[in-house]
Amino acid sequence: MEARQPKLPQPLAGLKVVEFTHMVMGPTCGMVLADLGAEVIKVEPIDGDRTRTLLGAGIGFFPMFNRNKKSIQIDLQKPAGAAVARQLAASADVVAENFKPGTMNKYGLDHASLSKTNPRLIYASLKGFLPGPYDHRTALDEVVQMMGGLAYMTGRPGDPLRAGSSVNDIMGGMFGAIAILGALIQRGISGRGMEVQSALFENNVFLVGQHMLQYAITGQPAAPMPARISPWAIYDVFTVKDGEQIFLAAVSDAQWATFCKVLGFEDLLADPALKTNNDRVHARPALLPELGRRLQAFTAAELSRRFEDAGLPFAPIMRPEQLLDDPHLAATGGLADITLTDGARAGAPVKTTLFPFTLDGQRPGVRLNPPKRGEHTRDVLAAIGIAAREIDALIEARAVA
Repeated sequence: MEARQPKLPQPLAGLKVVEFTHMVMGPTCGMVLADLGAEVIKVEPIDGDRTRTLLGAGIGFFPMFNRNKKSIQIDLQKPAGAAVARQLAASADVVAENFKPGTMNKYGLDHASLSKTNPRLIYASLKGFLPGPYDHRTALDEVVQMMGGLAYMTGRPGDPLRAGSSVNDIMGGMFGAIAILGALIQRGISGRGMEVQSALFENNVFLVGQHMLQYAITGQPAAPMPARISPWAIYDVFTVKDGEQIFLAAVSDAQWATFCKVLGFEDLLADPALKTNNDRVHARPALLPELGRRLQAFTAAELSRRFEDAGLPFAPIMRPEQLLDDPHLAATGGLADITLTDGARAGAPVKTTLFPFTLDGQRPGVRLNPPKRGEHTRDVLAAIGIAAREIDALIEARAVA
């Protein structure tokens, strides 16, 4: 069902994308294109995408990453189903998939097979690893965070910790979309498509590249972020009145002066041992506990007001659910309404987050709610020239649903 929203920017309107994807990485790639106006057709197995029924931390996967898409269910194991999938893929500008290497070859849905009949096709493979010694391994976001240095950098020494979001899945999907957009521009010049690939492990390595370069330049391994030597003296989370927490920073000598004045800490300005930022970095072992003691006289709300008025960096420590009521997101259109399609709350309206950019001053929004299973099967098959009686026969045979 179409979500009600006026004239959204759609620079990719007219582009047809068929995605054979599941979980997060592949659906994120498709969602980028869908939010930008492409017609994105999600091919699900007969029993539906597994993320529709996940619980716990996975319960938000399907509604988050599958808006603005159409759904068709196809049983690729059946020859008639695979033939329908190939016919659908042949009608596409872009095909995206994120299955294990070799899976799509079994059904004639690999790049080599499809590009023979459609040389303009852009084919995106979203994998755990780019082709190489590791490409046979099963990858998850947590797997590549552990082997790619990110968990080491996030946790305290000796306690590797995954980041608090599916960062590689989401960014890997976004990099895949960037590659597709580049391939589309090249196709406009040459008339030919190409295969593009994006991978979780390589995405993760890109994220820790700054730490790799730190070692290459200095010869000193980067310390995990909680144990790093900060280049700024005041750049920390403080526990303040009533046990609340807030991040406060002063990253220049001018900000340090303002910091002390707005909090009534002028005596610290007179201390020659704290004159420059580097002086204060050396003094951190004594300075931070002293600041922590003094800041306990303030509430987080009071510190937020003072720092905002003074133009100093600050951040109250928020939980994800609190952002649903964030006044900035509400005022800038950062949240949009969707209707849930699965689970106990199917049919319920909820808020979802939009991509963090604007086009002509507007956020790309929600045109279509996350689809029901096979919601668009008949329409999609009719659009590629399959007659109604043939569709009926395919449904009867459970080749599609």
